Amino acid sequence: MSVLIKGGLVVTSTGSYTADVYVEGDKIKQIGTNLEVKADEVVAAAGKYVLPGAIDPHTHLAMPFMGTYSQDDFESGTIAAACGGVTSVVDFDLQAKGESLLEAIERKKAIALGKAVIDFSFHPAVTDPRPEVIDELKKAIEEYGTPSFKVFMVYDFRVDDYTMIRLLEETNKYGGLVQVHAENVYMIQRMNEIFAEEGNLSPWYHAKSRANIAEEEAIERAGKMVEMTGSRIYIVHLSSLEGLRKVKKFRDRGIDVFAETCPQYLTLTEERYKEPDWNGAKYVMSPPLRSQNSLDELWRGLRGGDLQTVATDHCPFSFKGRKDMNGKDDYKVIPNGAPGIETLLMLLHTEGVVRGRITKERMVDVLSTGTARMFGLAEKGEVIVGKDADIVVFDPEQKFTITQSRLHMNVDYTPWEGWEMTGMPSVVYSRGKRVAEWSGDRMKFVGEIGRGKFVKREPFEGF
Repeated sequence: MSVLIKGGLVVTSTGSYTADVYVEGDKIKQIGTNLEVKADEVVAAAGKYVLPGAIDPHTHLAMPFMGTYSQDDFESGTIAAACGGVTSVVDFDLQAKGESLLEAIERKKAIALGKAVIDFSFHPAVTDPRPEVIDELKKAIEEYGTPSFKVFMVYDFRVDDYTMIRLLEETNKYGGLVQVHAENVYMIQRMNEIFAEEGNLSPWYHAKSRANIAEEEAIERAGKMVEMTGSRIYIVHLSSLEGLRKVKKFRDRGIDVFAETCPQYLTLTEERYKEPDWNGAKYVMSPPLRSQNSLDELWRGLRGGDLQTVATDHCPFSFKGRKDMNGKDDYKVIPNGAPGIETLLMLLHTEGVVRGRITKERMVDVLSTGTARMFGLAEKGEVIVGKDADIVVFDPEQKFTITQSRLHMNVDYTPWEGWEMTGMPSVVYSRGKRVAEWSGDRMKFVGEIGRGKFVKREPFEGF
């Protein structure tokens, strides 16, 4: 199968130029002007962007949590991703008690293979850090193809500071990367107790219980451990201006504290928790939505390079039947998470590029090129000869109103219901095969169930 994409604006992280792109099989074979090659499929791309497919490095597909499972499995979740222009995901793989890292990876791989429509990899989440698991990190980095590891500073399966130090030491030796959910568990615990005593248990108090200072303190502590070990760390779903300032402080001193943020923290504020009829439960996620000041600061950080990537933390629970499964009387029992895998690219283009907050080249960097570099996806993230043909032909003028009924995620709401988008994919390719296309007033999945493959990633080489 061959594809010739003609006359589009190829957007890279460092610049843009008009060219033809020729794809043969899985790979990009030629890029040039007025290419004279025959192809099975020709796409007229004049007036459109040719983007590397977005990479979502933070998803929770078919994940057990708070007495239920996230509602997108690897079929529905990756179909939604493809329809949004996301062509690779790196999903979190929570280690079960007593499992080795390899057993956890193989268990999750069995769930994904035969269902995923785009390529995928895993971050093992170390939740049972026995000595033999620490010893296994070298194999995970060098042999299993999973060089990044998630740890939590909150929840019952959190790791203590000693374990964090050991993880940082071992990953530093072999080219691994520790990712951390950074919140101070004891600050949150005490605020939960206070609000319970006061009877303040509506969704608004979810945000108040997980105050900015809880994220700020945890990042400070994690950063000091990085400083001690000479290692590196990646803060997932950074949400607050205080947290961002801590990240910037460390990086200004040459300490490798990297960070991602998510579209929800760039577009939605904590006022959403006040929506009537318990609608605030739709936005119960951890960390919570923040103030407009944090939102503005995160855009500045994204534009200036203080944040390296944008991911979704896609973890969907339907408003009816899941968010309310434990009742509506206590924010602490609302399953934490929200859908977003399909709306990543459209939101960042509309709210970032169209509004002048970032350039289209910066968008490509934080959604594709920089993400591939951070997580060792050597064949992904750029429209250049030799890379996988994960390509989005993107119409920067196409209008689209986000509404749950026109999306593909297996959930009954979207946090951005009614938002007007400018810019949508026209055609999406995964390793040279068309997987989604614009059809009428929405995206349509046209790919093959199960074609997505597990991708072994390379050790961290610097950022």
